[in-house]
Amino acid sequence: MTIDYKVKSIAKKNAFSKYRAMMYGELSLGRVLLAEAVITLFGWIPGLLGLGLRSMFYPLIFPTIGKKVVFGRDVTIRHPHKIRIGDHVIIDDNAVIDAKGDGNEGIVLGDHVYIGRNSIVYCKGGNITLEQKVNLSSNCQIFSCRDLSIGAGTMIGAYSYFLSGGEYDQTDPTPYAEQSGMCTKGPTRIGEDCWLGARVTVLDGVTIGRRCVIAACALVHKNVGDYSLAAGVPARVLKSKNAPAE
Repeated sequence: MTIDYKVKSIAKKNAFSKYRAMMYGELSLGRVLLAEAVITLFGWIPGLLGLGLRSMFYPLIFPTIGKKVVFGRDVTIRHPHKIRIGDHVIIDDNAVIDAKGDGNEGIVLGDHVYIGRNSIVYCKGGNITLEQKVNLSSNCQIFSCRDLSIGAGTMIGAYSYFLSGGEYDQTDPTPYAEQSGMCTKGPTRIGEDCWLGARVTVLDGVTIGRRCVIAACALVHKNVGDYSLAAGVPARVLKSKNAPAE
């Protein structure tokens, strides 16, 4: 009986350690318990009551959070100590905000950022910055194991997918399932005041200039200059113009 009890205790400890590493990283046990209590008690509550309670108690788990931030139902938040949120941010139902990684700075959401329903913004040791008024529609994914930034006022259609990293090494004999998937060609940058249609994919290391339009379903695998219209798989620039005179 004593041996069985010890084995069960070790198994429980290991399971908790894995859960803690996945959800909270190096966050102290007290902060972990606080976050667990806040999310468990208030994360699921529907309607105006739920919005009000989350607006009141969720700020307790972040290092920096602005005024009038709205959290929808069942939002998943991982490594909250590395997530910084500006004023008037809206995070809709079932979104995931995950800043996991060792030594990374995490995620910054600027003022008036909107994260649509079911969208996932997640790190694997990288950093993500969404500048003010970035609008991320529903069912999008943004992944970073290096650096990914989206400029102010950029609009992103539903089901879009952006990468910084996520590459595997074809020359390495290690099976792909055993590689980290963190190879990268460099930071991924999307300029300010862009419009990216639904189901756009932006691959690792790509830079898109300011005030660009990327047509729906495009696959962007190389840089796009300022004031350009690009479309296709792979995307190519159909039209570009000079910066407007000031």
